[in-house]
Amino acid sequence: MGRSERDRRQAAQARLQAAGIQPPKASGGGRRGLAIAGVVLVAALATGVYVAWQNYAAGTEPAYAVARDGVVVTAGDPAAPVTVDIYEDYLCPACKQFEQVYGDEVTTALNEGQAKVNYHHISILDDRSNPPGYSTRAGNAALCAADAGIFPAYHDRLYGDQPGQGAAGRTVEELTALGTELGATGDFGGCVGRQADTQAIADATGGAAADPAVAPGGRFGTPTVLVNGAKIDINDSGWLSNAISS
Repeated sequence: MGRSERDRRQAAQARLQAAGIQPPKASGGGRRGLAIAGVVLVAALATGVYVAWQNYAAGTEPAYAVARDGVVVTAGDPAAPVTVDIYEDYLCPACKQFEQVYGDEVTTALNEGQAKVNYHHISILDDRSNPPGYSTRAGNAALCAADAGIFPAYHDRLYGDQPGQGAAGRTVEELTALGTELGATGDFGGCVGRQADTQAIADATGGAAADPAVAPGGRFGTPTVLVNGAKIDINDSGWLSNAISS
């Protein structure tokens, strides 16, 4: 996704300090029995940090098509040879870190038609906001952003301005104002206000947790990433380049 200058600096700093970053604490989701895999993007990032710094500092602007089907937003050429599925929750700190580390690389692959990405909107951290519900509220708004033609920028800002767990997060009005700021078209405000995909997001969350390809052994967390249908280890910093080259 395209990055704000602040996020570029944060991500660059994260990479340069990769060897010393403490892993995010694993945390339970909004549904009992769902284990949040606190993904550690550290050890594998120690290699090639300088190259990552150069790539990220330059920034990569999105220039790809976006389409929505239910709670899944597909970015890129549908005929791309590599399919990436990302299961994410907008309150998930590890998801934000994933975007900071890999966002520009993913955007480049999308821009060049090398991969398409299915963004699955999941809400396992609803009970970690106060009052509860921010994960679903942000997910609904992101889906509205896809309809309104601003998904890449909106997705980026939701992570760039991610609230801390235990905070309230953006209200419906604030989520609407953000879309207006980013140039949303159509009935974006009405879409955000209706939160029409709340149940669909809940159903998708339960479905992902029950899918052995997504949650092998019953363990499901965010971010979970599949490449061509197989779950991959995102601690391997070459996961996307290897998929594209092969």
